[in-house]
Amino acid sequence: MVKEVLDILLVTHNPPENFSTYLQLSQTCFLKNALSQGKKMHSFIAHRRFAFATSTIFHNKLIHMYVKSGSLEDARKVFDHMKDRDTISWNTIIAAYRRHGFPDEAVTLFHHMEETGFQPDRFTFASVFPACAQMGAFEQGMNIHKGIKDRGILADDVVATALVDMYAKCGNIDKARELFDRIPQKDGFTWTAMIGGYAQNGLVEKALETFKQMQLIGVKPDSATFASILPACAKMKALEEGMDIHQSIKDRGILSDVVVATALVDMYAKCGRIDKARELFDKMPQRNVISWNAMIAGYVQNGVVEKALEIFKQMQLVGVKPNSTTIASILPACAKMGALEQGMDIHQNIKDEAVLSSPAVATALVDMYGKCGSLDKARELFDRMPERDVFSWTAMVAGYAQNGFVEKALETFKQMRLAGVKPDSSTFASILPACAKMGALEQGMDIHQSIKDREILSDDTVATALVDMYAKCGSIDKARELFDEMPQKDVISWTVMVTGYAQNGFVEKALETFKQMQLAGVKPNSTTFACILCACSHAGLVDEGCTYFNQMSNPYCITHTIDHYICIVDVLARAGYLEDTLNFIVKMPVKPVVIVWMCFLGACRSHVNLGLGLFTAMLLFEMDPKNAATYVLLSNIYAEVGRWAEVRMVRRLMRDRGIKKIPGCSWIEGQKMVHAFCAGDRSHPQTQEIYAKLEELSWEMRVAGYFSDSRHLLNDVEEEEKDLFLCHHSEKLAIAFGLLNTFPGTSIRVVKNLRVCADCHTATKFISRIVEREIVVRDVNRFHHFKQGECSCGDYW
Repeated sequence: MVKEVLDILLVTHNPPENFSTYLQLSQTCFLKNALSQGKKMHSFIAHRRFAFATSTIFHNKLIHMYVKSGSLEDARKVFDHMKDRDTISWNTIIAAYRRHGFPDEAVTLFHHMEETGFQPDRFTFASVFPACAQMGAFEQGMNIHKGIKDRGILADDVVATALVDMYAKCGNIDKARELFDRIPQKDGFTWTAMIGGYAQNGLVEKALETFKQMQLIGVKPDSATFASILPACAKMKALEEGMDIHQSIKDRGILSDVVVATALVDMYAKCGRIDKARELFDKMPQRNVISWNAMIAGYVQNGVVEKALEIFKQMQLVGVKPNSTTIASILPACAKMGALEQGMDIHQNIKDEAVLSSPAVATALVDMYGKCGSLDKARELFDRMPERDVFSWTAMVAGYAQNGFVEKALETFKQMRLAGVKPDSSTFASILPACAKMGALEQGMDIHQSIKDREILSDDTVATALVDMYAKCGSIDKARELFDEMPQKDVISWTVMVTGYAQNGFVEKALETFKQMQLAGVKPNSTTFACILCACSHAGLVDEGCTYFNQMSNPYCITHTIDHYICIVDVLARAGYLEDTLNFIVKMPVKPVVIVWMCFLGACRSHVNLGLGLFTAMLLFEMDPKNAATYVLLSNIYAEVGRWAEVRMVRRLMRDRGIKKIPGCSWIEGQKMVHAFCAGDRSHPQTQEIYAKLEELSWEMRVAGYFSDSRHLLNDVEEEEKDLFLCHHSEKLAIAFGLLNTFPGTSIRVVKNLRVCADCHTATKFISRIVEREIVVRDVNRFHHFKQGECSCGDYW
């Protein structure tokens, strides 16, 4: 209709100069969202120079039309060219900037309005306070508030409600409540502002309490109220309260409201009822991008990542364009699945630069590439980010740490702090495992101090990561001290402590802590049992191991996984029950994997059973022909029984097949740095001093009765060469470095990537007695605490 009328006017020689006609046309244009027709009408009137074309009323209508049609730029042009503005002009343009997401410009216009002598009214303040809230501009909002205290305008409910909302969203919830309590007549908007304020500031119990008070005094909640209170239920995981609110929404007949329905989907998903969330989602008559985002995020949060990817595809098929929130939600699903190709496809298909430039999306991409092992791509994106916040730095640190690049993780963590970005609890929970893996106790202690300074030690995840770090760095007493200080301990915390004792060789303490956990009413999970079975294995506790294995089914109803079967195989085989172990493996309800047979082959080497060892090696050659460990273990068994021709045959077979033994590497911390050593390493700046120290120790050890254990070296190698080769193993180089660079009496802590060999184990016992120092070596299986010539493992490892 608008188009037809305009077409007639454009060809009319003497069009009517009727003000009301054009006002009606502008009204129709914004109602019909007909921006192009509105522009034509505006151009037509300006060209004809009608008398009313310069009037304030008509300009206000034009601004209104352009704003409602979504063209803020055209609205601003009209406003800027106005000779005579009134309060309505200012209010319309201020409100427009605030609603279109430019709160800073709205506040600037407000100040300009006052400077030009216009008196703001209730509608002005109803726009400017929400603008301050959007910006989090507490001081500006407070100053504007001070400026109107004497005007009597605060008695207006709309302005008072906007003030409550502003103070709440700027984090000053006490001031918001003070103003709220002073409002004599509170309507639904006022109550909703207070409820939303509590919810957004994390005071979810207060939010629910205020929601109940609102209903008790007879104020009926509306869509906005429900949309404010449901996130509070979601955060508290208050499912029952959420279900009651769901019933109230049904009773009010507003379940079809897309905002309310989306909030319900989000609430059920975050309370773990993803099935109920999907049911509601499927029944929604209308869905917007936020609804789809809630469902995708719900699946990701509940670990149903395949469904998240599936619904993301459905969203695109129905023509809903993903926004930055969608992409930031779906990429973690790819990260959890390790679905690099799907993640790359999503990255490739992001066309909208506004979406790609979103910090949340860029961070999610860095996180996805990092968790999928594509660290070069993750770093490339990270380096291209114009601004990096704590989340992006944490994603990069976690990517390095989770992929085993612990030195890179620690280096990136240092860069983060040098850049002035303060780590949060997630950052600390990501970097502490890196310290644990490297045995970097000093750096871990520095991070511990930072956590204290930030006052986030009460965070359960951070506290648990600290306990784990101290335990894996061999400082088990400090780990226990922190564990005991934790106000709340969940199954993960208890499991970490049990594991810490087990790995450090304090098996009785591990079993005692496991019993304490049960007495505390904390139900052990699958991981807890795997840890306790591992403890039994390293201590030779066969009966206890079998008892715990059986307890999983009764009384705990935990299904045995391959990890538990591996542990029991290790328990039986280490103790020398090789025939029983073989029978157990054959009768396992799950197919034995490579590691099962590797455990068994390792026991065949320890107990020198060539027949079973050869049988197991043949199986492993078929299952995993490229695994160097099989060749090494078989070679060692042949060496133990003196069959040197077969030793040479196995080693020749390795060479012919291009299989290389993993080189032994050890790490030790010194001067707040982690120093790495490989067998025979001569790259360290202190190489001469290190080798001189080893020669000195070798002489003292021989005087004390030490003889090198060269059983696994080829028989035709000269004895002197054998001694020299053994002397230069990586852990011995690291120990020598530690003795040169630490104070007498302090502990030396070394981390090794392989199992400690018999010779190094014996030698370290002698060294600990000679230098009168504790030496802690963490190998791939466990800790060895050497002190006064003894090892905590009792020579059972």
